[in-house]
Amino acid sequence: MKQYPLVSIIIANWNGGEIFKACLNSLNKLSYPNWELILVDNGSSDGSENFIIRYGKIKYYKLIKNKTNLGFAQANNQGYRRARGAYILLLNNDTKVEPDFLTKLICRIEQHSQIGVIQPKIVIMDNPEYLDNVGAYLTSTGFLEHWGYMEKDGGVFDEEKIIFSAKGACMLIRREIIEKVGLFDEDFVSYMEETDFCWRVWLLGYKILFYPQAKIYHKVGFTSKKQNQIYINYHSFKNRVASLIKNLEIGNLLLIGSIHAFLILFLSFYYLFKFQFNKTGMIWGAILWNIKNFPATFQKRQRIQEIRKKSDGQIFLWILHKTNWTLMFSHFVKVEANFR
Repeated sequence: MKQYPLVSIIIANWNGGEIFKACLNSLNKLSYPNWELILVDNGSSDGSENFIIRYGKIKYYKLIKNKTNLGFAQANNQGYRRARGAYILLLNNDTKVEPDFLTKLICRIEQHSQIGVIQPKIVIMDNPEYLDNVGAYLTSTGFLEHWGYMEKDGGVFDEEKIIFSAKGACMLIRREIIEKVGLFDEDFVSYMEETDFCWRVWLLGYKILFYPQAKIYHKVGFTSKKQNQIYINYHSFKNRVASLIKNLEIGNLLLIGSIHAFLILFLSFYYLFKFQFNKTGMIWGAILWNIKNFPATFQKRQRIQEIRKKSDGQIFLWILHKTNWTLMFSHFVKVEANFR
């Protein structure tokens, strides 16, 4: 590669501890020569907000300190506003990267102007023979199909592939896209914000690529285990509904939205009959949030539909998968096992 465009690496940190220190150490070994680090600390209390100064050997960095945890969406938006790079790399604080991963990502995205976002292979740090996630697809239920979720690596996962949504743990984005459609919806706080963003990328006419030749390691659950699971899933449900409202054409919104509403209501009654009232309240709270905030969401929808360059039909050829109920149920069981 003759030129090395500047890459702004944005990390949102909250009590990252030793694993964040390991993340910084892995960044110190990057072979890519032209990058800066922007650390947004969300009110850490473990001293990790100062790791970039104490342990990092990073020449160019910016440090933003928030007094409280503002969430993943707002923290990354803060970081973007301070970024100078032609490319923006969003990276979790609980990851470790291979030295050549950024070079490989830049080389690949520079080869094709229609690739707007690229995701490396993300494997489980404590069990690297297994995948965390290699991208997601939309289904007609409104839920995502998480391709490769917790599956053994190899075979089909060694081939690059167009995906609907990259995972926020590590995704490289062309700056020009963010300038046109914005980054994350701050009302989302955390969870599903990267999918909502990736949807706008598709509407703008770009594609999203899973590129397995680049690889990172993710300490799965490191951050979420420190948070209340009801809180996490509440935001996941509310944000998924809001994203459907914002991004679908009206006909598909009525169809897919109705299916999704039926399924989450069914799930709420399933929890009710199991006397899991906190989970029932979680889903109803997500629904009520969307009712209360519908005027604001509808305004966002109008702005998004104005920038649309591709119809749902054109996009669905790439990103819509037939619902695999067996796979969906297996993912539900895996999530429920950690949802107590």
